[in-house]
Amino acid sequence: MRLGMVGLPNSGKSTLFNALTGSQAASANYPFSTTDKNVGIVPVADARLTILRDIYDAKKITTATIEFVDIAGLVRGSRDGGGMGNKFLGHIREMDGLVHVVRCFEDENILHVDGHIDPARDMETIDLELIFADMEAVAKRIDRVKKENKSGKGGKEELALLERALGVLEQEQPVKTMDMTDDERRNLAQLGLLTLKPVVYVANVSEDEVEGNAHTAKMAEVAANHGAEMFIVAAKMEEDLVGLDHDQKKEFLAELGISSSGLEQVTAAGLRALNLMTFLTAGPKEVRAWTITAGTKAAHAAGKIHSDIERGFIRAETVAYADLLAKGTYNACKDAGLVRLEGKEYIVQEGDIILFRFNV
Repeated sequence: MRLGMVGLPNSGKSTLFNALTGSQAASANYPFSTTDKNVGIVPVADARLTILRDIYDAKKITTATIEFVDIAGLVRGSRDGGGMGNKFLGHIREMDGLVHVVRCFEDENILHVDGHIDPARDMETIDLELIFADMEAVAKRIDRVKKENKSGKGGKEELALLERALGVLEQEQPVKTMDMTDDERRNLAQLGLLTLKPVVYVANVSEDEVEGNAHTAKMAEVAANHGAEMFIVAAKMEEDLVGLDHDQKKEFLAELGISSSGLEQVTAAGLRALNLMTFLTAGPKEVRAWTITAGTKAAHAAGKIHSDIERGFIRAETVAYADLLAKGTYNACKDAGLVRLEGKEYIVQEGDIILFRFNV
Protein backbone atom coordinates (compact mmCIF):
# COMPACT_ATOMS: atom_id res chain seq x y z
CA MET A 1 0.00 0.00 0.00
CA ARG A 2 1.50 3.32 -1.14
CA LEU A 3 -0.11 6.46 0.21
CA GLY A 4 1.00 9.78 -1.24
CA MET A 5 0.77 12.81 1.02
CA VAL A 6 -0.44 15.88 -0.88
CA GLY A 7 -1.39 19.43 -0.02
CA LEU A 8 -0.42 23.04 -0.41
CA PRO A 9 3.07 24.18 0.62
CA ASN A 10 3.28 24.80 4.39
CA SER A 11 0.21 22.66 5.07
CA GLY A 12 2.28 20.43 7.36
CA LYS A 13 2.70 17.47 4.99
CA SER A 14 6.37 16.93 5.71
CA THR A 15 5.81 17.41 9.43
CA LEU A 16 3.09 14.76 9.40
CA PHE A 17 5.28 12.52 7.25
CA ASN A 18 8.04 12.79 9.86
CA ALA A 19 5.56 12.00 12.64
CA LEU A 20 4.23 8.94 10.80
CA THR A 21 7.56 7.50 9.70
CA GLY A 22 10.08 8.80 12.23
CA SER A 23 11.96 10.40 9.34
CA GLN A 24 13.58 13.81 9.14
CA ALA A 25 12.21 15.25 5.91
CA ALA A 26 12.91 18.96 5.54
CA SER A 27 10.11 21.31 6.59
CA ALA A 28 10.57 25.08 6.53
CA ASN A 29 8.59 28.32 6.54
CA TYR A 30 8.67 28.85 2.78
CA PRO A 31 7.12 27.08 -0.21
CA PHE A 32 8.97 24.18 -1.84
CA SER A 33 11.44 23.52 0.95
CA THR A 34 10.81 19.97 -0.29
CA THR A 35 11.40 19.60 -4.03
CA ASP A 36 11.54 15.83 -4.31
CA LYS A 37 9.50 13.04 -2.80
CA ASN A 38 10.44 11.51 0.55
CA VAL A 39 9.65 7.84 1.17
CA GLY A 40 9.14 6.04 4.46
CA ILE A 41 7.98 2.46 5.11
CA VAL A 42 6.34 1.66 8.43
CA PRO A 43 4.77 -1.50 9.89
CA VAL A 44 1.01 -1.72 10.27
CA ALA A 45 0.37 -2.20 13.98
CA ASP A 46 -1.63 -5.39 14.63
CA ALA A 47 -2.01 -6.62 18.20
CA ARG A 48 -3.24 -10.00 16.92
CA LEU A 49 0.25 -10.91 15.78
CA THR A 50 1.75 -10.73 19.27
CA ILE A 51 -1.03 -12.95 20.63
CA LEU A 52 -0.58 -15.47 17.82
CA ARG A 53 3.17 -15.51 18.40
CA ASP A 54 2.55 -16.61 21.98
CA ILE A 55 -0.03 -19.22 20.95
CA TYR A 56 2.25 -20.76 18.30
CA ASP A 57 5.53 -20.02 20.10
CA ALA A 58 6.64 -18.48 16.81
CA LYS A 59 10.21 -17.32 16.27
CA LYS A 60 9.27 -14.07 14.55
CA ILE A 61 6.49 -11.68 13.60
CA THR A 62 6.17 -10.09 10.17
CA THR A 63 3.70 -7.24 9.94
CA ALA A 64 2.08 -5.80 6.87
CA THR A 65 3.71 -2.52 5.83
CA ILE A 66 2.58 0.79 4.45
CA GLU A 67 4.68 3.11 2.32
CA PHE A 68 4.17 6.82 2.86
CA VAL A 69 5.41 9.20 0.18
CA ASP A 70 5.73 12.89 1.02
CA ILE A 71 5.07 14.67 -2.28
CA ALA A 72 6.21 18.29 -2.54
CA GLY A 73 3.45 20.90 -2.32
CA LEU A 74 1.10 21.58 -5.19
CA VAL A 75 -0.07 25.10 -6.03
CA ARG A 76 -2.64 26.64 -8.33
CA GLY A 77 -1.42 26.04 -11.89
CA SER A 78 0.56 22.89 -11.10
CA ARG A 79 -0.85 21.08 -14.14
CA ASP A 80 0.73 23.81 -16.28
CA GLY A 81 4.05 23.42 -14.54
CA GLY A 82 3.46 25.92 -11.74
CA GLY A 83 5.74 25.26 -8.77
CA MET A 84 7.35 22.32 -10.61
CA GLY A 85 3.88 20.79 -10.50
CA ASN A 86 4.22 18.43 -13.46
CA LYS A 87 6.96 16.55 -11.64
CA PHE A 88 4.88 16.35 -8.47
CA LEU A 89 1.75 15.22 -10.36
CA GLY A 90 3.87 12.43 -11.85
CA HIS A 91 4.70 11.25 -8.34
CA ILE A 92 1.00 11.17 -7.46
CA ARG A 93 0.26 8.87 -10.40
CA GLU A 94 2.44 6.21 -8.75
CA MET A 95 0.32 6.11 -5.57
CA ASP A 96 -2.47 3.72 -4.57
CA GLY A 97 -4.25 6.40 -2.56
CA LEU A 98 -3.80 9.95 -1.28
CA VAL A 99 -3.60 11.58 2.14
CA HIS A 100 -4.63 15.20 1.59
CA VAL A 101 -3.21 17.36 4.39
CA VAL A 102 -4.99 20.67 4.94
CA ARG A 103 -3.76 23.45 7.19
CA CYS A 104 -6.26 24.24 9.95
CA PHE A 105 -3.99 26.13 12.38
CA GLU A 106 -3.29 29.83 12.69
CA ASP A 107 0.33 30.96 12.93
CA GLU A 108 1.40 34.37 11.67
CA ASN A 109 5.00 33.15 11.53
CA ILE A 110 4.20 30.45 8.94
CA LEU A 111 3.36 31.73 5.48
CA HIS A 112 0.30 30.63 3.54
CA VAL A 113 0.63 30.64 -0.25
CA ASP A 114 -2.78 32.33 -0.60
CA GLY A 115 -2.31 34.77 2.26
CA HIS A 116 -4.79 33.31 4.73
CA ILE A 117 -6.31 29.99 5.82
CA ASP A 118 -9.45 28.72 4.11
CA PRO A 119 -9.72 24.91 4.19
CA ALA A 120 -12.52 24.72 1.60
CA ARG A 121 -10.53 26.83 -0.86
CA ASP A 122 -7.31 24.95 -0.15
CA MET A 123 -9.01 21.57 -0.69
CA GLU A 124 -10.55 22.84 -3.92
CA THR A 125 -7.18 24.09 -5.17
CA ILE A 126 -5.63 20.62 -4.95
CA ASP A 127 -8.76 18.85 -6.20
CA LEU A 128 -8.98 21.08 -9.28
CA GLU A 129 -5.31 20.57 -10.13
CA LEU A 130 -5.88 16.81 -10.14
CA ILE A 131 -9.06 17.20 -12.19
CA PHE A 132 -7.42 19.46 -14.79
CA ALA A 133 -4.46 17.08 -15.09
CA ASP A 134 -6.88 14.19 -15.70
CA MET A 135 -8.80 16.23 -18.29
CA GLU A 136 -5.60 16.65 -20.25
CA ALA A 137 -4.72 12.95 -20.00
CA VAL A 138 -8.20 11.81 -21.06
CA ALA A 139 -8.38 14.32 -23.93
CA LYS A 140 -5.04 13.10 -25.28
CA ARG A 141 -6.22 9.50 -25.11
CA ILE A 142 -9.46 10.41 -26.90
CA ASP A 143 -7.49 11.97 -29.75
CA ARG A 144 -5.36 8.86 -30.04
CA VAL A 145 -8.33 6.49 -30.01
CA LYS A 146 -10.09 8.56 -32.69
CA LYS A 147 -7.04 8.27 -34.91
CA GLU A 148 -6.94 4.51 -34.29
CA ASN A 149 -10.64 4.32 -35.13
CA LYS A 150 -10.00 5.84 -38.53
CA SER A 151 -7.53 3.08 -39.30
CA GLY A 152 -9.87 0.43 -37.91
CA LYS A 153 -7.70 -0.29 -34.86
CA GLY A 154 -9.52 1.71 -32.20
CA GLY A 155 -12.38 0.61 -29.98
CA LYS A 156 -15.75 2.36 -29.92
CA GLU A 157 -16.39 1.15 -26.36
CA GLU A 158 -13.17 2.72 -25.09
CA LEU A 159 -13.98 5.97 -26.85
CA ALA A 160 -17.44 6.09 -25.29
CA LEU A 161 -15.97 5.45 -21.84
CA LEU A 162 -13.35 8.16 -22.26
CA GLU A 163 -15.91 10.70 -23.44
CA ARG A 164 -18.09 9.93 -20.42
CA ALA A 165 -15.08 10.42 -18.15
CA LEU A 166 -14.20 13.70 -19.84
CA GLY A 167 -17.76 14.92 -19.35
CA VAL A 168 -17.53 14.26 -15.60
CA LEU A 169 -14.16 16.05 -15.37
CA GLU A 170 -15.47 19.05 -17.31
CA GLN A 171 -18.09 19.40 -14.58
CA GLU A 172 -15.13 19.67 -12.16
CA GLN A 173 -15.93 16.33 -10.58
CA PRO A 174 -13.43 13.49 -9.99
CA VAL A 175 -13.67 10.46 -12.28
CA LYS A 176 -14.36 8.17 -9.32
CA THR A 177 -17.83 9.76 -8.97
CA MET A 178 -18.82 8.40 -12.38
CA ASP A 179 -21.09 5.35 -12.63
CA MET A 180 -18.92 2.59 -14.04
CA THR A 181 -18.42 -1.15 -13.96
CA ASP A 182 -15.37 -2.79 -12.41
CA ASP A 183 -13.96 -3.44 -15.88
CA GLU A 184 -14.45 0.20 -16.86
CA ARG A 185 -12.72 1.31 -13.68
CA ARG A 186 -9.75 -0.95 -14.43
CA ASN A 187 -9.56 0.40 -17.99
CA LEU A 188 -9.52 4.00 -16.78
CA ALA A 189 -6.98 3.15 -14.08
CA GLN A 190 -4.54 2.17 -16.83
CA LEU A 191 -4.34 5.87 -17.71
CA GLY A 192 -3.04 6.62 -14.21
CA LEU A 193 -5.91 9.03 -13.55
CA LEU A 194 -5.37 11.01 -10.37
CA THR A 195 -9.04 11.49 -9.50
CA LEU A 196 -9.68 7.74 -9.50
CA LYS A 197 -7.51 7.39 -6.41
CA PRO A 198 -9.21 7.22 -3.01
CA VAL A 199 -8.51 10.20 -0.74
CA VAL A 200 -8.33 10.57 3.04
CA TYR A 201 -8.34 14.11 4.44
CA VAL A 202 -6.24 15.18 7.43
CA ALA A 203 -6.91 18.44 9.24
CA ASN A 204 -3.59 19.64 10.65
CA VAL A 205 -4.19 21.63 13.84
CA SER A 206 -2.17 23.06 16.70
CA GLU A 207 -1.67 21.07 19.90
CA ASP A 208 -4.32 23.03 21.81
CA GLU A 209 -7.01 22.40 19.18
CA VAL A 210 -6.92 18.62 18.82
CA GLU A 211 -10.68 18.52 19.39
CA GLY A 212 -11.26 20.78 16.40
CA ASN A 213 -11.92 24.41 15.52
CA ALA A 214 -13.88 26.50 13.03
CA HIS A 215 -11.52 25.48 10.23
CA THR A 216 -11.92 21.75 10.87
CA ALA A 217 -15.71 22.14 10.99
CA LYS A 218 -15.65 23.69 7.52
CA MET A 219 -13.27 21.02 6.29
CA ALA A 220 -15.46 18.20 7.66
CA GLU A 221 -18.40 19.53 5.67
CA VAL A 222 -16.41 19.50 2.42
CA ALA A 223 -15.00 16.01 3.09
CA ALA A 224 -18.51 14.69 3.77
CA ASN A 225 -19.68 16.11 0.44
CA HIS A 226 -16.82 14.20 -1.19
CA GLY A 227 -17.84 11.00 0.61
CA ALA A 228 -14.36 10.82 2.16
CA GLU A 229 -13.02 10.29 5.67
CA MET A 230 -11.50 13.18 7.56
CA PHE A 231 -9.77 13.29 10.92
CA ILE A 232 -7.80 15.74 13.00
CA VAL A 233 -4.08 15.47 13.78
CA ALA A 234 -1.68 17.84 15.52
CA ALA A 235 1.25 17.00 13.24
CA LYS A 236 3.89 19.12 14.97
CA MET A 237 3.03 17.68 18.37
CA GLU A 238 3.18 14.11 17.04
CA GLU A 239 6.49 14.84 15.32
CA ASP A 240 7.86 15.94 18.70
CA LEU A 241 6.82 12.57 20.17
CA VAL A 242 8.78 10.48 17.65
CA GLY A 243 11.56 9.73 20.15
CA LEU A 244 9.18 8.23 22.73
CA ASP A 245 8.48 4.51 22.89
CA HIS A 246 4.99 3.20 22.10
CA ASP A 247 3.72 3.15 25.68
CA GLN A 248 5.05 6.62 26.50
CA LYS A 249 3.46 8.05 23.38
CA LYS A 250 0.14 6.37 24.14
CA GLU A 251 0.20 7.76 27.67
CA PHE A 252 0.96 11.29 26.49
CA LEU A 253 -1.79 11.23 23.86
CA ALA A 254 -4.27 9.77 26.36
CA GLU A 255 -3.67 12.72 28.66
CA LEU A 256 -4.82 14.94 25.80
CA GLY A 257 -7.88 12.78 25.20
CA ILE A 258 -6.46 11.30 21.96
CA SER A 259 -7.16 7.57 21.69
CA SER A 260 -5.26 6.89 18.45
CA SER A 261 -2.04 8.30 17.08
CA GLY A 262 -1.87 9.94 13.68
CA LEU A 263 -0.16 6.84 12.29
CA GLU A 264 -2.92 4.57 13.54
CA GLN A 265 -5.62 6.85 12.15
CA VAL A 266 -4.00 7.34 8.74
CA THR A 267 -3.20 3.62 8.38
CA ALA A 268 -6.72 2.48 9.29
CA ALA A 269 -8.32 5.10 7.05
CA GLY A 270 -5.98 4.19 4.19
CA LEU A 271 -6.91 0.52 4.44
CA ARG A 272 -10.61 1.40 4.39
CA ALA A 273 -10.25 3.84 1.51
CA LEU A 274 -8.38 1.27 -0.57
CA ASN A 275 -10.87 -1.47 0.40
CA LEU A 276 -8.09 -3.59 1.89
CA MET A 277 -8.19 -6.24 4.59
CA THR A 278 -5.80 -8.61 6.35
CA PHE A 279 -5.53 -12.37 6.59
CA LEU A 280 -2.98 -14.16 8.76
CA THR A 281 -0.66 -17.13 8.57
CA ALA A 282 0.78 -18.70 11.71
CA GLY A 283 3.20 -21.42 12.69
CA PRO A 284 6.32 -22.06 14.81
CA LYS A 285 8.59 -20.29 12.34
CA GLU A 286 6.58 -17.14 11.71
CA VAL A 287 3.33 -15.29 12.33
CA ARG A 288 2.55 -12.95 9.47
CA ALA A 289 -0.09 -10.50 8.25
CA TRP A 290 -0.98 -10.28 4.56
CA THR A 291 -2.89 -7.40 2.99
CA ILE A 292 -5.36 -8.14 0.20
CA THR A 293 -8.33 -6.44 -1.45
CA ALA A 294 -11.63 -7.21 0.25
CA GLY A 295 -13.50 -9.84 -1.74
CA THR A 296 -10.36 -11.75 -2.74
CA LYS A 297 -10.87 -15.47 -3.23
CA ALA A 298 -8.73 -18.06 -1.45
CA ALA A 299 -6.64 -19.08 -4.46
CA HIS A 300 -5.71 -15.47 -5.23
CA ALA A 301 -4.92 -14.84 -1.56
CA ALA A 302 -2.56 -17.82 -1.73
CA GLY A 303 -0.84 -16.14 -4.66
CA LYS A 304 -0.07 -13.21 -2.39
CA ILE A 305 2.33 -15.56 -0.56
CA HIS A 306 3.74 -17.28 -3.65
CA SER A 307 2.56 -17.88 -7.20
CA ASP A 308 3.30 -21.63 -6.82
CA ILE A 309 0.79 -21.85 -3.97
CA GLU A 310 -1.91 -20.30 -6.14
CA ARG A 311 -1.01 -22.50 -9.12
CA GLY A 312 -1.07 -25.71 -7.08
CA PHE A 313 -3.89 -24.71 -4.72
CA ILE A 314 -5.74 -27.67 -3.14
CA ARG A 315 -7.57 -26.18 -0.18
CA ALA A 316 -7.36 -23.54 2.56
CA GLU A 317 -7.58 -24.76 6.15
CA THR A 318 -9.17 -21.74 7.81
CA VAL A 319 -10.01 -20.67 11.34
CA ALA A 320 -11.30 -17.30 12.47
CA TYR A 321 -8.98 -15.34 14.74
CA ALA A 322 -11.79 -14.84 17.29
CA ASP A 323 -12.38 -18.59 17.46
CA LEU A 324 -8.68 -19.35 17.96
CA LEU A 325 -8.48 -16.70 20.65
CA ALA A 326 -11.49 -18.20 22.43
CA LYS A 327 -10.25 -21.81 22.27
CA GLY A 328 -6.58 -21.09 22.86
CA THR A 329 -5.03 -23.55 20.37
CA TYR A 330 -5.47 -24.64 16.78
CA ASN A 331 -6.08 -28.25 17.84
CA ALA A 332 -8.82 -27.15 20.23
CA CYS A 333 -10.48 -25.34 17.33
CA LYS A 334 -10.21 -28.51 15.25
CA ASP A 335 -11.82 -30.59 18.00
CA ALA A 336 -14.65 -28.04 18.20
CA GLY A 337 -15.23 -28.16 14.44
CA LEU A 338 -14.12 -24.56 13.98
CA VAL A 339 -11.41 -25.27 11.39
CA ARG A 340 -12.98 -25.11 7.94
CA LEU A 341 -11.74 -26.63 4.68
CA GLU A 342 -12.33 -23.99 2.01
CA GLY A 343 -11.94 -24.23 -1.77
CA LYS A 344 -10.43 -21.78 -4.23
CA GLU A 345 -13.70 -19.84 -4.59
CA TYR A 346 -13.92 -19.06 -0.87
CA ILE A 347 -13.88 -15.32 -0.19
CA VAL A 348 -11.30 -14.61 2.50
CA GLN A 349 -12.56 -12.76 5.55
CA GLU A 350 -10.81 -10.21 7.78
CA GLY A 351 -8.75 -12.01 10.42
CA ASP A 352 -8.87 -15.45 8.81
CA ILE A 353 -5.90 -17.59 9.85
CA ILE A 354 -5.15 -19.78 6.85
CA LEU A 355 -2.96 -22.79 6.16
CA PHE A 356 -2.80 -23.30 2.39
CA ARG A 357 -2.44 -26.84 1.06
CA PHE A 358 -0.98 -27.05 -2.44
CA ASN A 359 0.86 -29.34 -4.83
CA VAL A 360 3.10 -28.32 -7.74
